[in-house]
Parts: sequence; C-alpha cells; structure tokens
Amino acid sequence: MSSTPSRTLPSGDTLPLVGFGTWDLSEQDVRDVLPIALDSGYTHVDTAEGYQNEAAIGKVIADHNRDDLFLTSKVLPSNLHYESLLDALSQSLERLGTEYLDLYLVHWPNPAISLRDTLRALERAHEKGLVQNVGVSNFSLYQLQFAHRIADVPIAANQIEFHPWYVRQDLLEYCHEHDIVVEAAAPLARTAILDDPVLVEIAETHDVMPAQVALRWAVEKDVVVLPKSTNPDHIRANLGLFDWSLDADDVERIDQLDRQENVYMIDLDDDVYGVPA
Repeated sequence: MSSTPSRTLPSGDTLPLVGFGTWDLSEQDVRDVLPIALDSGYTHVDTAEGYQNEAAIGKVIADHNRDDLFLTSKVLPSNLHYESLLDALSQSLERLGTEYLDLYLVHWPNPAISLRDTLRALERAHEKGLVQNVGVSNFSLYQLQFAHRIADVPIAANQIEFHPWYVRQDLLEYCHEHDIVVEAAAPLARTAILDDPVLVEIAETHDVMPAQVALRWAVEKDVVVLPKSTNPDHIRANLGLFDWSLDADDVERIDQLDRQENVYMIDLDDDVYGVPA
C-alpha cells in the first residue's frame, strides 16, 4: 500500500507511521492540499465526522485507487448510542464515497452513553465489513483499560494528544504492551512547539525543520503521527522522516521537554463536539 514504514494492526492490516491530518481544514483547503499530499506519497488520511470535510475528501480520493489508501474517520460523542453510531457511520461512508473504513474511532468518550453500547455497534460494523479496524480517541488510561477489557473486537488504536510537551508515558506503555497503536493527534502541539529552542537547535544540527524533529522523535517511539499543513513544502517535508535519525542525546533532550502541557480539550458546549446533557 505504502512505502512509508508502518505498524501492523491486530487484523494484519498495516497502518503507515505518517498520515495526513485534516483537522480544521475547510473543504476548499482539502481540495487544494490533499491532492498534493497524495501525489507526494501519503496513503494514510485521517478525518472525522466532526471535521465537516468528509465530502471534500471523498471527492479527492475518488481519483485514487481505494485499495492503496488507509482511511480513518471518527464518530462524534453525541452519536455513540448503538443505532446513532451505525447511522453516523453510514453517513460518513456516503460522504467519503467508500464502502468501508480502514479504521473507525470513537472521537471522544461520552460518560452519558454506555461504552458497552458503543462497542457493540462498532463490533456490528466490523462484522458487516463496514470497518476493518476499530479504535478510540482521546481515551485516558483508565478509559482505555475498560474498553480493552469489554470489547469483543480488538481495540486497534488510541488517537491522543502526544508531542514533546505532553508525553503520556503510562498510556504509551500500556498501548505498546497490549498491541494498541498510539496515534499522535496534534503531534506539533498545533505549531506551539515549533519555536522551542531545543527543537530548533536539533533541527539545525540535522539540517531539517523543527517539525520534522518532533515528528521523528514520535515515530522513533513507535507512535503514528498525523501532521496537518496547507503548505506544500511542509506537507512533503513531514513525510520525509525516514532517511535520517535522531541521536540518543537528541532523544534524551527532547524527552526532557515534557511539561504535561496539552493544547486541546473537548468543549462540552461546542456546537459540534459538545456532549448533550
């Protein structure tokens, strides 16, 4: 599927270590930059019901061989009841113009809806071949442990905020121990870390950009990264992580940047992501 190094999921499917993130991309942005990403060698595309750009992505990928792509989407926390999830999935598939998703994630946990109900719906979607792999996103260690214990289909991935300023070591170790892929949403802390002096200095040493340093650090920890950009040069550079490596001292210095500082959280009152009372 892809020349990019990958992680093998419990199903045997391979998930490229670098994907093209589409959070906050408008439909016009998608039409402008997703073709550049695909032509540059990206085969892993990450979207979500809540991003409101699935239809634009569907139009772009219609010009590509579906079997060559790894496509992920996510279901909103308001749609985690059994029937609601299956309806939301059907609509995502229609917008994306595909018969199946390679990976379908619970975008945020919703304490008001039974996780067992949600997982039953994901299992049903998996049985019907509508999704090849299921997973979660933004689950804490406790939430993931519970999901992992009660699910009848393997939890293939947990997509979380993960970057040099926000390392989730206990969660990372649990995922690696139980063959759950960690996907780094906001692997660049939504650009906040790009001026970090340590990353800038290491980037100059390796003649790369600070973003590439942060991404390379994550993939060396066996974490899948999902950088987003509308800059063609940055899009290409973010994929170019595998012809160089960080020194052990570099990794140690970046590890020491962790300040447990996250850049996003769900807004329960948000019109899109909010959880109904």
